[in-house]
Amino acid sequence: MKAILSRLFNHEELSTEESRQLLLNITQGMYPEAQVAAMLTAFQMRAITVDELIGFREALMETRIPIDFAPYRPIDIVGTGGDGKNTFNISTCACFVVAGAGYKVAKHGNYGATSVSGASNVMEQHGVRFSNRPDRLQRSMDECNMAYLHAQLFNPAMKLVGPVRRALGVRTLFNLLGPLVNPCRPAYQLLGVADLAQMRLYTNVFYKLGIDFAVVNSLDSYDEISLTDEFKVMTRNYERIYRPRTLGFGEARPEELSGGSTQQDAARIFDNILNRCATPAQTQCVVVNAAFAIQVMEPMKEIEECIAIARESLESGKALNTLKKFIELNS
Repeated sequence: MKAILSRLFNHEELSTEESRQLLLNITQGMYPEAQVAAMLTAFQMRAITVDELIGFREALMETRIPIDFAPYRPIDIVGTGGDGKNTFNISTCACFVVAGAGYKVAKHGNYGATSVSGASNVMEQHGVRFSNRPDRLQRSMDECNMAYLHAQLFNPAMKLVGPVRRALGVRTLFNLLGPLVNPCRPAYQLLGVADLAQMRLYTNVFYKLGIDFAVVNSLDSYDEISLTDEFKVMTRNYERIYRPRTLGFGEARPEELSGGSTQQDAARIFDNILNRCATPAQTQCVVVNAAFAIQVMEPMKEIEECIAIARESLESGKALNTLKKFIELNS
C-alpha cells in the first residue's frame, strides 16, 4: 500500500489489474484503516480513470453473492445519489412502471445516504423483507417482472470498508461503484448522474463492459431526469439534450420533487404516484424516467412511443398491480 500511495500522491494512474488487486486486498483486511483512508482521499483529489473504476468493480463482482437472471435480460434503474436534492424515490417508482409495462427489472438498491429515503427504505416501508435466495427472487421476477436486490445482502466485502467510509464522512470511490455492482449483471441499465463529468465516466465504463445503457443528467445537477431544467441523455446510439416541453411535459419546480422530511412522507408520495393521485410534476417525472429506461431495451422505438407505454402502465393500474403483487411475494 505504501508503494500505491506514493504513486497516487505523484498523480500516477493504476491499471485495471492493479486496481482490482488493490481492492481485493482491502476487502481481505490486509491494510491498516489509516492507509485505506489515505488511499480513498487520494482518489478524491483527482478524477478516477475508467480503467481504475472497472478494476475496482471487478474486485467487488468477484466477491459478491451472485444471482443469475441472464435468461430474463433485466434492466436496472438507479441514480448515483449525492446530488443533495432529497427527491422522492423516482428511480424505484419508475421500476414498477417499467415492470408494469411487461419488462423485467432487477433493481439493486440500498438505504438512503444523502436523502431521507433510499430504495431499501421505501421497500421496508411497504413491508418488504429482503432476501438473497435465488428461488424467492426468481419467483418474484416470474410473477411480477420485478426483483429487488438489497445491496448489503449481496456485497459482503463492502462491510469491511464501512468503518473507514463512516469515519471519513465524505463521498469516496465506493459511491461511484454502487451503480456498477448489481450482482445479477443486468443486460440493460438506466443510470442517473449528478454532473457531466460523471456522465462521461460512466458512459465510457458501459462501453467497455458491453452493457446497453442510457446515462441521464438534468443540467441543474439532478441525478435523474427531474424536468426542472433541460436534461442530457447519452446512450450507445445517441447523445442529446432535451427540453421538457418538447416531449410534452411541463417544467417542474424543485420543491415539487421533494421526498419530504421522513421516510413515511417519501412512501406516501411513492404510493400516490402509483395510485394516480399525485401531482402532475411527480407523475411526469416518473413517467419520463421510465420511458427512457424502456427505450434502452427498445432502441428502435422513438422516445414518444416509450413515453406512451410508460404512461399507459401507470394510468391503467398495471404499475400499481405490479407493486401489490411484489409486496405479496416479498413480505
